[in-house]
Parts: sequence; C-alpha cells; structure tokens
Amino acid sequence: MSTAEGAVAAARAWLAQDPDPETRAELEQLLAAADDGDADAAADLADRFGARLAFGTAGLRGELGAGSNRMNRVLVAQAAAGFAAFLRERAGLGEADPADAGTVADGDAHADGDAPADAAPARVPTVVVGYDGRRNSRVFAEDSAQIFAGAGLRAILLPRLLPTPVLAFAVRHLDADAGVMVTASHNPPNDNGYKVYLGGADEGAQIVAPVDAEIAAHIDRVAAEGDAAALPRSLAFETAPESVVEAYVAATAAVAPASAGAEGLRWVYTAMHGVGWETVQRVVERAGYPAPITVDAQRDPDGTFPTVSFPNPEEPGAMDLAFATAREHGADLVIANDPDADRLAVAVPDEDEEGGWRRLTGNQIGLLLGWRAARLAAESGVTDGTLACSLVSSPGLQTVAEHFGLRSAATLTGFKWISRAPGIVFGFEEALGYLVNPEAVRDKDGISAAVAFLGMVSDARTEGRGIRDLLNEFDETFGFFASGQISVRVDDLSVIGRVMSALRADPPARIGEVAVDRVDDLLTGVDDLPPGDVLRYWLADGSRVIVRPSGTEPKLKVYLDVRGDSADDAAARIHAVTTAMRELVDTLSA
Repeated sequence: MSTAEGAVAAARAWLAQDPDPETRAELEQLLAAADDGDADAAADLADRFGARLAFGTAGLRGELGAGSNRMNRVLVAQAAAGFAAFLRERAGLGEADPADAGTVADGDAHADGDAPADAAPARVPTVVVGYDGRRNSRVFAEDSAQIFAGAGLRAILLPRLLPTPVLAFAVRHLDADAGVMVTASHNPPNDNGYKVYLGGADEGAQIVAPVDAEIAAHIDRVAAEGDAAALPRSLAFETAPESVVEAYVAATAAVAPASAGAEGLRWVYTAMHGVGWETVQRVVERAGYPAPITVDAQRDPDGTFPTVSFPNPEEPGAMDLAFATAREHGADLVIANDPDADRLAVAVPDEDEEGGWRRLTGNQIGLLLGWRAARLAAESGVTDGTLACSLVSSPGLQTVAEHFGLRSAATLTGFKWISRAPGIVFGFEEALGYLVNPEAVRDKDGISAAVAFLGMVSDARTEGRGIRDLLNEFDETFGFFASGQISVRVDDLSVIGRVMSALRADPPARIGEVAVDRVDDLLTGVDDLPPGDVLRYWLADGSRVIVRPSGTEPKLKVYLDVRGDSADDAAARIHAVTTAMRELVDTLSA
C-alpha cells in the first residue's frame, strides 16, 4: 500500500469513529477531493494521517482539525482513555468494567482480581478537568470528564471556563490524583492542547519523564484498538462547587494584600481575549487594590483573538491596545495575562520608548519577584528555601539567593521542572512565567504573580518610589545583569535540527570578539540535569549563550546573559553578543 493509499485508508477508519460533525465534514470533503485526483488534498491527508500528535511532558498541543496529527475529539477521547488506564494501573486497579461506568462509590468495585481478600480496597482515582475559552475547549473537557467517569474514576469538571492556575490549584485543594487542563495557552487561534498534572507526591505539578512515556503507551494502545466511539462514557461526573474558585481567590489575594501605597494607583489590565479577567477582578478586589482600567476590546474570552496576530504578550504588537489605553488614562502601570492567565507581562512608562511605554523583560520581572520572595523568606526566618529558575533564565537569581543565604536551582525549561525544586519558595522562567505561591499552586500563575507585583509597586509608592527605582536598587545591590533573546520562527522544522546539528559538529571558537571557554551539550547530561536538546556556551568575559528548540512552537531560541560593571557596560555587552549570535544563526539557518 502506498503512502497516499495508507492515508486514505486511515482517514476512512477515522471517519467511522469521529463524533464531531465539523471534522467529519472536513474529512469527507478532503477524501472526495483526493478521490478526484486533487494532489493538494492527497498531501493534506498524508500530513494529517502520516503521523500522530506526540504526547509528552507538555501533554498534547496542535492545530485543530481531523486526523491523528491534529487536535480533535477522537484524539482527545483516546488521550483521556489512555490517561484513565494509567491512573487505574497506578492505583492498583484492574481494567475498568464498562458495566460499572461512573460507579465510584466503592473503592474496591474495580479492584484487581488477584488482590488478597483482606487487602485494603484500592482508592478510586480522582481527576479534575478544566478548560479555557479556546475553540472546542469545553467540548474536549466534557468528553474527557465523561470518559474518566466511564472508566470508573471520580471525575470533577470545573464549573466554567477558568484560568489554568485555578485547575492547578484545584488538584491540590481537592486532594485529586490528577488534573487535565484543556488549553493551548498563547498559541495561534486554531490550536488547542491538553495539559496533564499529578497530585499526591507530585503536589499538583505537571508530569515529567518517565510518566509521559507510560501515559503515551496507554494512549497508543487505546488508539490501536480502533473505535473511539466505543469507549465507555458516563454522565456521572461531578461539577466542582464555586467554593473551589473562591478558595483560589482567597489564597491568591493573600499573596500581597494592598498597602497604603495602593491608594490612587492607576493601572491597566488586559486579559488578551482570554479567561483571566473574571478571576483577576475578584482577586484584586479581595486584596484591596483599586480596580484596573480594562482594555475592553480584549477583556472577555474570544478564542479567535481578533485584535492580535498572536495572543502572546511577548509578541510585537500584542500589547499595543493596552499601551493606547494607558496613554489615554495616564496610567502608572500596565499588567497583562496571556489567554489562560498563567503568564504575566508588565509595562511601565518610558519617555525614551516609541509610544512612551516599555514592557519589562521576563528576567526583570522574575528578578524583582525573586528579590521580594527572598526578602519575605528572610523576614520569616526561612533559611533552607530555594529560589529556582530555568537554566535559560537570568543567573541574577542565584546572586539574590546567595545574598539572602538561600539555595538556588537551575532546572530544565518548564515549570514541570522548576516546581519540583526542593524547598521552593519562588520560581520563574524568562518566558513570563512565575511561581510565587508554591503552597497553593505548583505551576506558573500569572494572577498570583500580578498580585505580588502590585504589592511591590504599592510598597514602593508608600516610600515615594516607583518601578524604575526598584530596578535601579536591584542593580546597585546585586549587580548589573542584562539579558537578550533571539527567536527564529520556521516553517520547516528540519531547519531547527540542521542548526543544532551544525553547532554540535563545529562548535564556534568565538562569539563575536569573545572566546568561547566551554561548551556544555545537555544531550550528554550536565550538572545532574536530565538530558535535553540544549547547547550552552560560556564565554571568556563571563557571558552565557544558550541555544535550544522551543518546546511548544516551531522556533529556535537563543538566550543571552551578561553581567557588566555598570548598566552601560552590560548594555554594550548584550548588544555585542546578540549581534554576533544573530549573524551565526542566520548563516546556519539559510
């Protein structure tokens, strides 16, 4: 059978089990066109069925559409059934009996038949499911809850579309064994995804290896068995009470209750067409801060993200409406969340910038929040806490930790790793992710981070100071750190592999005018870190350059960090190393 014939056969088999009329119609149209000899339709089918969206530590994420290489109801059903089988196996339960679908009251109802008669009944796993405002998020969440209940698990669906941090909180708050969040965060509008969390000893963190491979094996088995429409389902799932959301609001407001300096603070908030606003509004009111001026065009959930090219505060132009609103109202501060509200962006007035506003980098925000966390830990007598960040984030956090007598940790990228740092009191990554309340949420949380930042601003205002003063004090106390990033978006993923291979085959001896002292290839294992596709260069002047593929987008990323003798010196160094690396990457990717 040829590749084209195989794709057509796979498409017809898929069509027979697809419950979604939209993707069925899409696939029927493609099949008809391919049957008529349309080469583009045949190529599209080969792309949709020539591979399968891989389940990894980030769960699933991809473009919506019919096919095994897209996000759709069949793929989500297979993922939910596979995850349910993993949880049953982990709990010491046998395979689910379809006749018992939704029966979860008796812990031993599905116990393994080989268990001793006097053994304690196995605990039926509980799974919490949340969803954001993207297209199909709710239907994917409801499908998952039905399949979890059909597998004999206790399934709890959050009461409405809510931020990702609320789901991460609910896993711990409800003492659940696992959680699923349907979201693609800040990806393009036609994407969606499926993030997985574990409770218990994992404390509500995202999954890490080898659990991802174990879940993936169960999903592959379910897919190989064929008919997603035949998977047991049950409507006997629960809807979480409003008290779960209220508990998150209370815990988050307590991160930084407003001080006297909050009075008169004028700040702008944008939810970037996502689900943050309702929860942010409740949190800031509970914490005592003035209500923000909202970017009305971006306040309410809209999965088409009509005012932005990419719903990511880091992308050029994404915060233009927020800046316009800030100029109109004479605001002191702009705060933005991404669509699922797990990231935080902050902007401040700057007359030297075009438009009069400057977005702080993720490292600047992270270092300020880390400084706050370290100071609070010291005031509370904590001596064994850890400040953690991803290895591509600013080394300035280590300096802060040393200053306060705390431990520091640099992990692989992603909060699945950062959140697991022993004794964590604060964690961040430069991609606008911050973990400021580890006792409540073991994941990045853009809402609690926003409250913590508002607290810093308010405290500074009581002393007649602003954010610029805080940044200057940080530099004077800890040193002049500067960071930069190069992000190369590609249409052909092989370009990224080609660049990484070229850098490994012929490592640069110099970057610009500065010699490379050492190269760390994390594929071979470095500093007790799990292997990863990351190259790290240490330069003779103390600068650091890291190159890696993005884990969630078709991008090659380069991270640059320097420490200078002054702000001007640090700026000159980061400019030089950025220019040199951009030339190198452009040459290799051409």
